[in-house]
Amino acid sequence: MTGKAVMAHSTPFSENLNANQSDLVTELPMQLVNTYTPMQVATAVTFLVGIFQVIMYIFQLGIISTLLSETLVNSFTTGAAVHVLISQIKDLLGLKLSNHKGYFKLIFTLSEVIQQLPNSNTAAVVISTITILIITLNNELLRKWVAKKCSMPIPIELVAVVAGTLISNYCDLSKLYNIKTVGHIPIGLPQPEVPTFELLSLVALDSVAITMVSYTITLSMALIFAQKLNYEINSNQELFAMGVSNIFGSFFSCMPVSASLSRSLIQQTVGGRTQIASVVSCLILLIILLWIGPFFEPLPRSVLAAIIIVALKGMFIQAKQIIKYWKLSKYDALIWIVTFLSVVLVGIDIGLLVGLLTSLIIILLQSIKPYTCLLGHIENSDLYLDLSRYKSAVEIPNVKIVHYCGSLNFANSQHFKSEVYKLVGINPRKLLKHIMKLARKGVFEEEQEFEDKDIVRCIILDMSAISYIDPSSVNVLQSIIGEYAKLQIQFYLANCPSPIFETVKKCNVYVCGELTFKVFATIHDAVTYTKNELFSR
Repeated sequence: MTGKAVMAHSTPFSENLNANQSDLVTELPMQLVNTYTPMQVATAVTFLVGIFQVIMYIFQLGIISTLLSETLVNSFTTGAAVHVLISQIKDLLGLKLSNHKGYFKLIFTLSEVIQQLPNSNTAAVVISTITILIITLNNELLRKWVAKKCSMPIPIELVAVVAGTLISNYCDLSKLYNIKTVGHIPIGLPQPEVPTFELLSLVALDSVAITMVSYTITLSMALIFAQKLNYEINSNQELFAMGVSNIFGSFFSCMPVSASLSRSLIQQTVGGRTQIASVVSCLILLIILLWIGPFFEPLPRSVLAAIIIVALKGMFIQAKQIIKYWKLSKYDALIWIVTFLSVVLVGIDIGLLVGLLTSLIIILLQSIKPYTCLLGHIENSDLYLDLSRYKSAVEIPNVKIVHYCGSLNFANSQHFKSEVYKLVGINPRKLLKHIMKLARKGVFEEEQEFEDKDIVRCIILDMSAISYIDPSSVNVLQSIIGEYAKLQIQFYLANCPSPIFETVKKCNVYVCGELTFKVFATIHDAVTYTKNELFSR
């Protein structure tokens, strides 16, 4: 994503020009001359991303992490693991592949890999296979045996890197077998340089997108390890840490930081648990950058690819969770599938956005169509349970007890009305229209029959599970009560939480100083009142 901004606001020839090459730039047309180097654009993006993240921390916007459900994080990181796997194939097989950019690049890369398979480097394949087998053997068998003998595990990844470097160096693998190696590793640290502030307005839009994606990826990885290792994370603290790191790093030619899926997995696999692991890693990197970097230049890239592939095992195993999600909730399974396919087929940033939107849409659908049911009475108790779930629950004659779970707002109030009509079995509007039609025709027998039948005399709405109600829903509730009143069917409210009752009171549903409907503390109170007042006559 940073590369997109670099390509848009810089030109390749504007970086690393010497005195002789600078004349070439002056001879080019003005519209082609860009005074911004790729490094300047990248550091400007890094600086602005850091500023945005610090601003998000100040306003405590880490709350957006609540949108990252376990399902979303699981599918997102599994999809990202597929990208990491495909990115390592060229080094595993020793292939020369094009650098595909933009969306659907994984599909193009796979297509090219299939075409290039006959050109695989046999030596690279052998090295990759041996490295994968040795590390897997250690992780699956030797580690358990060593754990019984010693508290310190075998640093097999470090052994593989050092052994691969030494063998490649003394056997001259790069020349004999055309093996790709790590190559030149520069010594020393970059000189501090102030970011180009006039670039900030140009890269603002790209920086916003990078801010969100980098934070989400980092927090996704943090949530995975927090769950695995049983600890808590502070989403706002993560924002502050990333923001400060980016701002500081922008003065030292750094790219925007984010969690590395492969390296995080490797660190966790070898036993890293706390920030001490990061401190040790940084000190080792500092030593390598300052002094011993050239030692690792002969290291075959296939060895590094093999280490990453083995570390990805845990990410791919978590894909089995889709079976659990499917059994527990089809909605969660849908989020997993849509997010995974979007990440894999389109791209990581678009996949994340699609996953978040899918989660929000499903949350909206669930709020619009919440759980409703009819309650029945448990004999010799004051319990009222779902008739469809409890065999011992018995429906009270002439009384319908409706249970509604969730919020009641303008978006789902009409659905609520239709659910009440459906559960009660009487649509007052249609029934009144039918009665009026019969009356105009002078047919009174059916009306008399309606009055004499064993019909519903009272409806009780259990409001114990209603978390929120807005004024428009109060009006809908009042209209429902009024419609049933025309049929001489009483409508009572029960178990009304205090905040809900306060909202109802504020909506001025009063006649002569009294509420237009009765409210009872419990369902049992409403049932007792109904029996005494209606059926004792």
